[in-house]
Amino acid sequence: MGGEDRTDSETDRPGPRTDTAAAARAALVRAIVADGGLGDPAWRAAFEEVPRHLFVPYYYTGTGAGYERVWCDDPDPRVRDRWLSGAYADTPLATRVRDGALISSSSQPSLMARMLDALDVHDGDEVLEIGAGTGYNAALLSHRLGEERVTTVDLDPEITESARSHLAAAGYRPAVVTADGAGGCPARAPYDRILATCSLAAVPPAWVAHCRPGGLILAPLATGLISLRVLGPDHAEGRFLHTAAYFVPLRGGPVPEPPDTGLLPQGALRHELFQFMLTLTAGSVEPRAAYDLWQSAHRPGRERFGVTVRGDRQWAWLDSPDGPRTWPLGSAGTDVPLSPGEG
Repeated sequence: MGGEDRTDSETDRPGPRTDTAAAARAALVRAIVADGGLGDPAWRAAFEEVPRHLFVPYYYTGTGAGYERVWCDDPDPRVRDRWLSGAYADTPLATRVRDGALISSSSQPSLMARMLDALDVHDGDEVLEIGAGTGYNAALLSHRLGEERVTTVDLDPEITESARSHLAAAGYRPAVVTADGAGGCPARAPYDRILATCSLAAVPPAWVAHCRPGGLILAPLATGLISLRVLGPDHAEGRFLHTAAYFVPLRGGPVPEPPDTGLLPQGALRHELFQFMLTLTAGSVEPRAAYDLWQSAHRPGRERFGVTVRGDRQWAWLDSPDGPRTWPLGSAGTDVPLSPGEG
């Protein structure tokens, strides 16, 4: 570990010169745009104007011995330069480590841009974010929609306190709530959009209930991003985006057992898209059956998969929610794909 953590009042003290940070931020935005992101001028303006470095006064880099902290107020100017460079690199940053385990991070900016674009917000929309992280994503949403229309929730009071401090330093004061994200935030419901920045094993029913009909839920599930259109108070359905996404799991949520991959053909796990399907079907389909299905379906990409939530049931599917290749989310004890009625 790279020393003891400081309070936010200490780490938000003197940072880089404004022009240096602005130049680094502009370079990051150019890189995201060059890769096809930030086509919406409103989101581009948010990324250009919200200072990411205020949200990551320190972060951790992996070393052979664990994690090393890189800090904005390090006495070594070379470390301070490395900190600023990392703050505006298009990479995820580990921001909170406990007992050697990563519990919170700042997502890769280009992935954040793709997610915010897919959220398809409109002026006047109310947004709930699950997973406050550093507060940076809530700041981007506040810039686009107005802070009064943004709520961010996290289970850990240390994380919400830190996010609130970072947001205030950047000039934003959305609602930052300490609560179990699986339960949403009913006090400020209903929402037009719900965005999760933590991975799920299944979709919490409260999110569907707290979202207006016609609203959108965007969340990491398996190693993809599911975009669900809310069709009623207990009904939502949608497909995965083609984008890969790896996030810290929702704390307090179910953690599926890793599948037994011993019977898979040699080299099967080298296929990233099969790994997605294997994760999506964990607990419901035996790994060998999942592989055979993936092969017989001509190695489908993420966008051919979807999820339906209806009442107290939810299931994943390939190609069609009512077709033959469906299986319940979060279930166990079967070795073949199931229809929704068999869950």
